[in-house]
Amino acid sequence: MMERKKFWNSLLQIEIPISVTLASKLIPSEQVLKLVPGVMIHFEKPYDAPLNLEVDDQIIATGDVVKVGDKFGLKIVAIEQRDERWVCLVDSEAAKPAKSPASASETPAAAR
Repeated sequence: MMERKKFWNSLLQIEIPISVTLASKLIPSEQVLKLVPGVMIHFEKPYDAPLNLEVDDQIIATGDVVKVGDKFGLKIVAIEQRDERWVCLVDSEAAKPAKSPASASETPAAAR
């Protein structure tokens, strides 16, 4: 039991990269190749809209930009529902345990 607790405590110490996304959009590769200093890229997202906090490209929370000294931070205003945070990594049908073959006692009489 103590070993299991140590394992979970050590697992919780793993550092996970997080990112904050200001905005995103798709642009043609031709425009990307024409980018130079001074070019302005316009986004549809309002300047005062909450930013997304992401883990592995999955939004886990939203928040507002705050100034922390001479740096910036993110004040969390909403957390995504747990079941909406992570995309299922396994096909739900493939994750189900395989059915064991019916035993002779479970086999219908007509099949015997």
